[in-house]
Amino acid sequence: MSTVDYTRELSVLEGKPPLRELDDLISKPLETKPNRKFFIALSITLSMTALLVIGLGLTFYYGIGMWGNNIPVGWAWDITNFVFWIGIGHAGTLISAILFLFRQKWRTGIARFAEGMTIFAVMTAGLFPLIHVGRPWLAGYLFPYPSQNSIWVNFTSPLLWDVFAVSTYLTVSLIFWYVGLIPDLATLREKTTNKIKKIIYSVTSLGWRFSNRHWQHYEMVYLILAGFATPLVLSVHTIVSFDFAVSVIPGWHSTIFPPYFVAGAVFSGFAMVQNVLIIVRKIFNYEHIITVDTLEKMNKVMLLTGSMVGYAYAMEFFIAWYGGVEAERFTFLNRALGPYAWAYWIMVTCNVVSPQLFWIKKIRRSIKTMFVIAIFVNIGMWFERFVIIVSSLSRDFLPSSWHHYTPTYVDGMILIGSFGFFFTWILLFAKALPVVSMAEVKAVVEGSQPSHKDH
Repeated sequence: MSTVDYTRELSVLEGKPPLRELDDLISKPLETKPNRKFFIALSITLSMTALLVIGLGLTFYYGIGMWGNNIPVGWAWDITNFVFWIGIGHAGTLISAILFLFRQKWRTGIARFAEGMTIFAVMTAGLFPLIHVGRPWLAGYLFPYPSQNSIWVNFTSPLLWDVFAVSTYLTVSLIFWYVGLIPDLATLREKTTNKIKKIIYSVTSLGWRFSNRHWQHYEMVYLILAGFATPLVLSVHTIVSFDFAVSVIPGWHSTIFPPYFVAGAVFSGFAMVQNVLIIVRKIFNYEHIITVDTLEKMNKVMLLTGSMVGYAYAMEFFIAWYGGVEAERFTFLNRALGPYAWAYWIMVTCNVVSPQLFWIKKIRRSIKTMFVIAIFVNIGMWFERFVIIVSSLSRDFLPSSWHHYTPTYVDGMILIGSFGFFFTWILLFAKALPVVSMAEVKAVVEGSQPSHKDH
């Protein structure tokens, strides 16, 4: 049977495909040699990553002065990139943990990939606080440890809160991702004929034998981890928002930041997951596993969170007007009409206007259109972080300290390189491990679960 006919017949939602065929389809990228397209894509991402390495090398050698940061704009593209990549990682935990707790079957085709993206996004985000402190070789002092001189870290510093929040989020995401992989690793162990792969799969599957006892323990641990990971979706980006909200800078000192940041993180995270999944489903013939119905549901989530972000934009202006603080009023008028107005209106157009097209079902189910809208969303969410950080810092309380921010070529190299670093890990993940959970997809195939309707 040809590949085209095979994927047309294979549907998670319709019919009763043999479960063995599902295993073969999902594991096919792992068992075949990388083709020319894969090496071309990998060479592009590695070239982008090389820009990151060069940019970091220049930064370490010459110092932070290679960036466009100045006084008072001490935070610029570095922290913008940090908040952006942390936000990208939130969709993975939402899809894997929260939707699992709500027993949403449509998540099964995309959960594994979203979990992997969470880990790679957090790894990328973790680079920026390290290089921002100026002396990354002293980062060990950010972790509290007992000492004879009772020298402790500053627990009132938002930088320390980020260390705890991000490290906890990465640890739980890694464990959650690995536990979900165990049944699939055991399946690959039984399928492979390569001795080296068989040893690797045998060790990493932890002796999984598909017994009823193993499944019971797996379901219990997975449920506990999902319940543990769920609060992290709210807590991590809430902590990140505190980096701004606990300050007195106009435009930052606001109680709306925690829910506003969480909604924006889920919004941008879903957009990135959708962008990459559309490419993956086309390359690996996963059209009937990562279905249009699944992508449409993701678009509905993006419509909801995009509307919440738009509401937060409006409320920020209302609070600035209603609060009666002159500096707050000026800050938001400056965002919309000042020197960074171009960035503000790009943000509004991409984050508020473009997702509203998802009210139209035809657009919501159009692969090309949703792909373009998701790209706009990611562009808009990056500009959102840029506007929040730079517009507030460049014009604070004292006009005498105002200064315009202009990025340098090193800023651009690090930004482009961060995308290369992220997508390099995505490509390696797609070739090394199943990007779709075999166990979860087989569990929702029609006829896979006994109905007992005849008894």
